[in-house]
Amino acid sequence: MASAAPEKDKSKVHKLSLKGSAKLVAEFFQYSIHTILFQRGVYPAEDFTAVKKYGLNMLVSSDDQVRAYIKKIMSQLDKWMVGGKISKLVIVITDKDTGEHVERWQFDVQIFAKPKSKSSKSSKTTTTSKSTQQPTATDQENSTPASEKQKEEPEKEKTEAEIQSEIAAIFRQITASVTFLPQLQGGDCTFNVLVYADATSEVPVEWGDSDAKEIANGERVQLRGFSTQSHRVDTLVSYRLAD
Repeated sequence: MASAAPEKDKSKVHKLSLKGSAKLVAEFFQYSIHTILFQRGVYPAEDFTAVKKYGLNMLVSSDDQVRAYIKKIMSQLDKWMVGGKISKLVIVITDKDTGEHVERWQFDVQIFAKPKSKSSKSSKTTTTSKSTQQPTATDQENSTPASEKQKEEPEKEKTEAEIQSEIAAIFRQITASVTFLPQLQGGDCTFNVLVYADATSEVPVEWGDSDAKEIANGERVQLRGFSTQSHRVDTLVSYRLAD
């Protein structure tokens, strides 16, 4: 009697829940912060340790203060992602001496299926936090809220391996970006994290207002993105041209 065909291919293509997709995107953001801090030399290379993720050797900060700071950001970001509140996350690298923003990494989030919630205002909250300090942030902008940035048609279902491969390709591209980005003075820069959330989001009192921290007359390069059936994330880096 012929044996039944294996179902492993079917099981690999599974619908990632909205909550599961939100957590995957939040985790991607967390590794993005660590990767950019390492690749751009914001902190010394010896302050990072290697971990296996996305089939790659990822470098994460081993500095207790930096880890605690990122953990505090992520605890709030996780809640907002699951709630469908976030439309954008930005990492800004700033010259300590001049206060000039020299690099801006932007991750745009599109939501294909949003959790049911009360109607939101036509604005979004920008949240920023400064490195080695308590998270500070929130700024109201008249702009399209996350709920209006949803696409009508969701992405096709993908295997977990396909999603992981797309994410790995982004990190490879971030690593390769050192070939065109101006060299930064190691130890002379700090960073800010801005989270754009819709106006109905509950914002911790310790988060303060921020502007968009755009790069004046900067160059812009569109990088890769990735998608699940519930979200799409696109990556853009802006940078100041070397003098």
